[in-house]
Amino acid sequence: MRVLGVDPGLTRCGVGVIDGSPGRASLIEAGVIRTSPESQTAVRLLAIEEGLERWVAAHHPEVVAIERVFAQHNLMTVVGTAQAAGVAMLVAARHGLEVFQHTPSEVKAAITGSGRADKAQVGLMVARVLHLDSAPKPADAADAVALAICHSWRGATQAVWRDAAERARGQGRGSAATSSLQAREAVR
Repeated sequence: MRVLGVDPGLTRCGVGVIDGSPGRASLIEAGVIRTSPESQTAVRLLAIEEGLERWVAAHHPEVVAIERVFAQHNLMTVVGTAQAAGVAMLVAARHGLEVFQHTPSEVKAAITGSGRADKAQVGLMVARVLHLDSAPKPADAADAVALAICHSWRGATQAVWRDAAERARGQGRGSAATSSLQAREAVR
């Protein structure tokens, strides 16, 4: 599965594309879309949109994984991050791509095994998973790649379970236990 990971930010929007499946991943490209803090917010959002359009056109992802915005201490940072995340969702929707959001702790846990890992630990594990000498730079790019890896490992498995459960429900079989058993069988 080809995943475009987006670490939303108004000044530096991290982007990373991987090909992956549960347990494996290979890096296609990583980078950042930069905007000037001196520019008006609308102009910055337009630049992010144009940059994401270029990434989608160049790499043809199957899904987009975006970091779920959470409350931070600086309200203006949260607003800018949420706006950039919204632009990423808009670009994905324009191309008919499904959007998935993952929390920072979910990404850290998927990559390092601990939801409390720091940026250095995440970067180190991203490099190891991808067999790189070092993590993509800057950290926003590494975070976007971590999001993509997280989704390819966790999201793909969750999608299989969801689809199997939907198929089981669609067959009109009675109990939840039967549906659960059918979902497990469909995964095998």
